[in-house]
Amino acid sequence: MASMWIEAIGLVAGIIGIFAWIPQINEVWVHKRHEGLSLTSFSVVSVALLLWLVYGILVGSIAMIIANIMTLSVIGAIILGAWRARRSEIIA
Repeated sequence: MASMWIEAIGLVAGIIGIFAWIPQINEVWVHKRHEGLSLTSFSVVSVALLLWLVYGILVGSIAMIIANIMTLSVIGAIILGAWRARRSEIIA
C-alpha cells in the first residue's frame, strides 16, 4: 500500500475532481438544461471510472477507491438528471 501522504494527495485530487462536476449537476438538475450533453460520452467515462475503481481495489489504493466511487456517483447523477430532463420534454 502507498504511504499515507501519497494516498492523501490522491484523495485531495479526487475531491477537487468532484468539484469540477458541480456546475454540470447544477445545470442538469436545477436549470433542467441538458443540451450538448452526450450520454454516450458520459457512459464511456463511467466504464473507465469503473475500471479505475477495480484497479484501485486490486492495488489497495484507498484514494483511488474513494475518488472513483465519488466520481461515479456524480457522473451517475448527471446521467440521471439529463435522462429525466429529456424524458420530461418528450412527455410534455
